[in-house]
Amino acid sequence: MDLGIAEVLLLFMAIFIASFLLFKVVLWAKKMPKGAYLFLALMPLISLFPIPPPVFKNVAKAKQEQRKKAPKSGDKPEQ
Repeated sequence: MDLGIAEVLLLFMAIFIASFLLFKVVLWAKKMPKGAYLFLALMPLISLFPIPPPVFKNVAKAKQEQRKKAPKSGDKPEQ
């Protein structure tokens, strides 16, 4: 995978902006104990979004199902 200069710069900018915003949130939370409590209370909501399963698990499951569907009499499976 070959990344161009524009993609690398965009990636660095995204990382820099995310780091800066997280730093500001930490400073804000240190100044306001109630704000910190609210911030920590809302952070677990991120885990509500589903995480897609890796592709190789789907491939292994499909192979297993294909073996179950194959006829046992030695005939070639119909395609």
